[in-house]
Amino acid sequence: MSQPAKPRVETAEEPVWRRKAKAYISLTKPQVVELLLVTTLPTMIFALGGMPPWTVILATMVGGAFAAGSASAFNCYLDRDIDKLMHRTERRPLVTGELTPRQAFVFASVLGVLAIAILAVGANALAAWLGVAAIFFYVVIYTMILKRRTSQNIIWGGAAGCFPVLIAWAAATGTLAPGAWVLFLVIFLWTPPHYWPLSMKYGEDYRNADVPMLGAFAGGRIVSAQVVLYAWATVICSLLLVPVAGAGWLYGIAALASGGWFLYKSHRLRSLAVSERMTNGSAMSVFHGSIVYLSVLFLALALDPFATRLLGL
Repeated sequence: MSQPAKPRVETAEEPVWRRKAKAYISLTKPQVVELLLVTTLPTMIFALGGMPPWTVILATMVGGAFAAGSASAFNCYLDRDIDKLMHRTERRPLVTGELTPRQAFVFASVLGVLAIAILAVGANALAAWLGVAAIFFYVVIYTMILKRRTSQNIIWGGAAGCFPVLIAWAAATGTLAPGAWVLFLVIFLWTPPHYWPLSMKYGEDYRNADVPMLGAFAGGRIVSAQVVLYAWATVICSLLLVPVAGAGWLYGIAALASGGWFLYKSHRLRSLAVSERMTNGSAMSVFHGSIVYLSVLFLALALDPFATRLLGL
């Protein structure tokens, strides 16, 4: 007598289209894009002294996200040889084989073209040209020229992360006033104390890939001293927005309070390094703290025009 057929067991394998979609999204480095967008809308509000048209907001946010995603995807394409040597990046889709280099290059190119088109049509030509400059700076200046050649790579390469505030200001007003350049400098100076603690944690990765990131090759005392210096420069520069661009009381208080906290975190790291008690955890505390600081600063920037009008101060 024949045995009844066993029921077929279906595997819960993820559909190919969903895997591919996740792979393409990961090329854009969503966490980086999210951080850049945190600065975009507040800058637009501050530049206009109120809410811009929603169409301009949408075009600037989407165009800016696409530009940042394009630059990140090009970075993954160009760095695929070293990404496989680093634990932090060994799961990227070009390393695992989920995507081919050709697919990544085409995706990055299409995303970049869409970004510039959206900024040009939805905002203005100045914003679009700044989008081109942002992609060029990150892909060519940082990834292709500086990253593998100098321990100061993140200082100048980090300038690419400053372009969103210029794009936002240009999209909202059609010009680049002094306040836009103050915000540019704030993020430029903020980038080293933000990224160097992270590179200290992943120092072995950078050494394996022979990428001369300062946090990976210099000692804790040297890196922590640089973190303190750049943190002070960042906070001082942030306060310039009051006399230069007329930022009000709310922004001023927030810049002082959050800046003081950021300086405390930086000096604490320095103290731990000098006493040889610094750990990856204490370094990452500054990394995460720098994100909180920037978020508070730009939230205050967005609320400042409304608070000033409401209270007449």
